[in-house]
Amino acid sequence: MPTESYRDIRLPAAERAELLLAEMTVDEKCAQITGVWPWQLVRADGTDAEETEEVLRRAPGHVAGLSGDDPARVARVAGAIQRQYVTRTRLGIPALIHQEALNGFVTGGHMVFPTAIGLAATFSPDLVEQMAELTRWQMRRLGYRQALSPVMDVALDPRWGRVHESYGEDPYLCAAFGVAYTRGLQGDDLAKGVIATAKHFLGYSHPVGGLNLSAYEGGARQIRDLFAYPFEAAIRLAGLKSVMNSYADVDGVPAGVSREVLTGLLRDTLGFDGFVSSDYTTLEHVVSRQRAASTPGEAARLGIAAGLDVELPGPYGYGSALVEEVRRGTVAERDVDVCVRRVLRAKFELGLFENPYPHEHIDVTEVADEGGELSRRLARRSVVLVKNDGVLPVAPRERTIAVLGPHADAVSLQFPTYTYPALRDMGNAMTRGEMVNMVGAAQAQTDWHEAMVSTVDADTFARELYGARSLHEEVAEFAPVVLVEQGCTLTRSLGPDVLERAVDAARRSDVVVLALGGASLWFNGERTEGEGSDSADIALPAAQTELAEAVAATGKPLVVVLVQGRAYALPRVVRDAAAIVVASYGGPSGPQAIAEVLFGAVNPSGKLPYSVPRHAGQIPVYHHQKAGTGHRNPLPPGSSRLYLDMAATPLYPFGHGLSYTGFSLRDLDHDTRIGTEGVAEIGATITNTGRAAGATVVQLYVRVNTFDGVTRPAQQLAGFVRVELAPGEFRRVTFRLAAAQLGYTNAARDFAVEPGWVGFFLGLDSDDRRLEGSFEVVGKQRVLMSEERSFFSETTITRI
Repeated sequence: MPTESYRDIRLPAAERAELLLAEMTVDEKCAQITGVWPWQLVRADGTDAEETEEVLRRAPGHVAGLSGDDPARVARVAGAIQRQYVTRTRLGIPALIHQEALNGFVTGGHMVFPTAIGLAATFSPDLVEQMAELTRWQMRRLGYRQALSPVMDVALDPRWGRVHESYGEDPYLCAAFGVAYTRGLQGDDLAKGVIATAKHFLGYSHPVGGLNLSAYEGGARQIRDLFAYPFEAAIRLAGLKSVMNSYADVDGVPAGVSREVLTGLLRDTLGFDGFVSSDYTTLEHVVSRQRAASTPGEAARLGIAAGLDVELPGPYGYGSALVEEVRRGTVAERDVDVCVRRVLRAKFELGLFENPYPHEHIDVTEVADEGGELSRRLARRSVVLVKNDGVLPVAPRERTIAVLGPHADAVSLQFPTYTYPALRDMGNAMTRGEMVNMVGAAQAQTDWHEAMVSTVDADTFARELYGARSLHEEVAEFAPVVLVEQGCTLTRSLGPDVLERAVDAARRSDVVVLALGGASLWFNGERTEGEGSDSADIALPAAQTELAEAVAATGKPLVVVLVQGRAYALPRVVRDAAAIVVASYGGPSGPQAIAEVLFGAVNPSGKLPYSVPRHAGQIPVYHHQKAGTGHRNPLPPGSSRLYLDMAATPLYPFGHGLSYTGFSLRDLDHDTRIGTEGVAEIGATITNTGRAAGATVVQLYVRVNTFDGVTRPAQQLAGFVRVELAPGEFRRVTFRLAAAQLGYTNAARDFAVEPGWVGFFLGLDSDDRRLEGSFEVVGKQRVLMSEERSFFSETTITRI
């Protein structure tokens, strides 16, 4: 019989975990580090499933995929599962229930916020921290204690379909949002928090050919200095408690079974002390796709040795296969104990043993309203005005507006993968037999889904639950006459008659709003982006270009709205439009935010979190390319540009975004010399020079020149601050940049701050060098341990 000494709440979590570990059998240990689907434990009404008794004999430590339309019902099911664990298993260890929460809690009845790339466009980590704080309380209320979010991948390749889940192309920006999200979700006390799971470690967003799941081909410096940066910042500044491995190979070894990645880099170098959660079916991938192991047991041996603590969503290599490996002596039980210990400690830190159950009462109406204003605020800040020849904001005299294109009347397209509407849409498609299950769930999922999820179509669901409306409906709030025509789908022509109707509407209008772009779905439906939905050609689909050309031929003022989660290469007809607005998948308030910007109710302040290329052949074209690489190369002799056929620079650079007012930067003041342990102050005055109140983002970029034999980025984002100003108002913006923020992997492979010369510029985007300066870093080389790093500059805004 267990002594239950581990239940003593006076003991530290680590000691309680050790005591509980000593009580566990090998079977219980190997089950604790894997998961189970909820329908294997309970039916939708909370009664036992057919497999309940068999599952509870080993009691997997984690529950995956619990969701449904009704949050009160979901909470009841979560409670039923926990009662099974607490009252019907030998040791009464509660389950750790997880769910996605990238931009809101992915289960029914909860607010959806703009997708992550839209959040990044706000340059407002403080608001994302508020979003994550709300998500924390929502998840805890329903009994969830782990979120499989945020995505900290640095997305350099727009061919990859998951760019919209990321915070963009810049490691500093990704780190700023990753830290904010982690702080908001976990809180100051994990007993009142939810575990954040940063993903995907490592290099997942830079796959060969832009194809999802493909190998990452890059060197150790790029891994450490670029792709690991957001993870390390979240570990050091926010106490990140879980990391999810990448599906990619890293230097020829699948990340999920790479000890070099999961132990050498993540733990020994970056200082991570939480648990690693496998991306779903990682060990199956190792056997069936990557062919790095031949059997589940062999994959399990590799995973345990690497430091893969938990296999999700269910047992393949861990569970019974791992038990057999332990009994055969091919895996040492003490090595399994390392993984189990990490999971148990987290459960004790969460207070899960003392408080395993959801709230008893869930007010569905109250839950649905939570976060609505914050979602609208984020959506408004996420809209980026990239071009304006004076047509925007639309003048009141423009009475008839034609809203045309595949996004003119769409509602559900504002809800991409990793939002609940997209999840239920995929589930409904699966139950209709339109697709196979991509994550290996049992057949019982069909009965569960039909009980937990209604058959209401995606647009109706979004309208009824979130009050979402289409762009043309939102435009109608400002314009007396609105003409709407689809013209084409995202990727297909609808024929000459449909095209002609759109052209006729354009002729009858004063201004045309052409709503183009993409869509992200989960393996189902017409889409241009999403998980497993990558593109060799990132050009705007031909059907949309055909529509744009036909409409532009009418000669009416053309405003192009691009609803997208990644950069598209834009045809000339779009580039030549009078105005271009870029918006993300903004959730329920996305179309409202766009309309408010179009008509001047909101002054746009969003900034591009990625560079927009002129052509797919430029990829990659991110702003922080190394000196002497890509568009950072010098011109060939006798040439006026790097490519023969076009400029090598982006069409629109990272950080770009216009306003309906103007801003000036002046009065640069800065230190000229600091030590390798010092701090450089850089300041300037930002002034609103126009007639409207507005906000912009002052951005600091540096170039570190150390001449030790290592090529460094031509420029790096080193700080940013959003400033709101009334007409004529000005503020002094100061950045305090620590030398420890300038560290990198040097020629000797030490992570160090080297003496040298640092050039910098302040501007409103990554190509805006309106104020430039430099300072010298002097003294001895300073080798940095991870805990000695500085990740962000400090910023202050003062009246003068």
